[in-house]
Amino acid sequence: MNDDWLRPLGKTGLTVSAVCAGGSGIGGMPQVFGYDTPAERGIATAARVLAGPIAFLDTSNGYSGGESERRIGAAVAQAGGLPDGFVLATKVDRDASGDFSGARVRRSLEESLERLGLDRVPLLYLHDPEHISFDEGMAAGGPVEELLRIRDEGLAEHLGVAGGPVALMDRYLGTGAFEVLLTHNRYTLLDRSADALLTGAVERGVAVVNAACFGGGILAKGAAATGKYAYREAHPEVLAAVRGMEDACARHGVPLAAAALQFSMRDERISSTVVGFSRPERVDEVVRQATMDIPPALWPELERLLPTPDHWLEGSTA
Repeated sequence: MNDDWLRPLGKTGLTVSAVCAGGSGIGGMPQVFGYDTPAERGIATAARVLAGPIAFLDTSNGYSGGESERRIGAAVAQAGGLPDGFVLATKVDRDASGDFSGARVRRSLEESLERLGLDRVPLLYLHDPEHISFDEGMAAGGPVEELLRIRDEGLAEHLGVAGGPVALMDRYLGTGAFEVLLTHNRYTLLDRSADALLTGAVERGVAVVNAACFGGGILAKGAAATGKYAYREAHPEVLAAVRGMEDACARHGVPLAAAALQFSMRDERISSTVVGFSRPERVDEVVRQATMDIPPALWPELERLLPTPDHWLEGSTA
């Protein structure tokens, strides 16, 4: 691997790989991805991640009703524990009734630790806080207060916030409670909604983890395979941009997926880029994409094809 493969995760003191393995597909989420992952393959995928060179794995209490964590926990048990230096992150989620109280946050972590077979985690995120108001999130007895208590108890070494809406994520970073930001679908070859958010995070000393660099698959499979960006129908201008990017990559002999991945990896503000896995062989495929040479002349060509801000997920916030 190159010298830039292992990176500091902001000021946490943790070291992570430039690619983070996303655990949503390990559990199987057919309602999101359109396909399921058999349990045996999910466990094998997690085991392959634990074998390296990827040293960062992200999951969540809510992925597949906890099945992602159960399968990862099985792989960790098979390996005899987490490898030295490996960073496993999970997230606290609201329950099926929508409860996102402090008590629910505590239960969410307890469920996660039991499934993973761990007594603590290096990194714990508040997940999708857009489902409650900011005031509810910060209220006495609410989720953020409970997360801080969990950190103080040593059950989570570091706290992060993971979600979509840019303005809301910025408000949570402004509280000073979080050391890591996970943003998704908003900083890709097709969308720069989170550009100012990334800069603001780094200025605050907050590490950035960028997820969904393929926009839900279109920047890995191409416009002929799917017409969706971020799991919603893409505007014709966005589809035209993807086709143009495919052509530009083909002229330079570069897979579109490699360009989409390295677009995120080459940004100095981003500590790690999350890529979802649901089969073991995908790990080696992504590592090849992450490390292949890309001609410098390709980047300005791709930049010229960027859709206009009104076709970003949150163009008005950029």
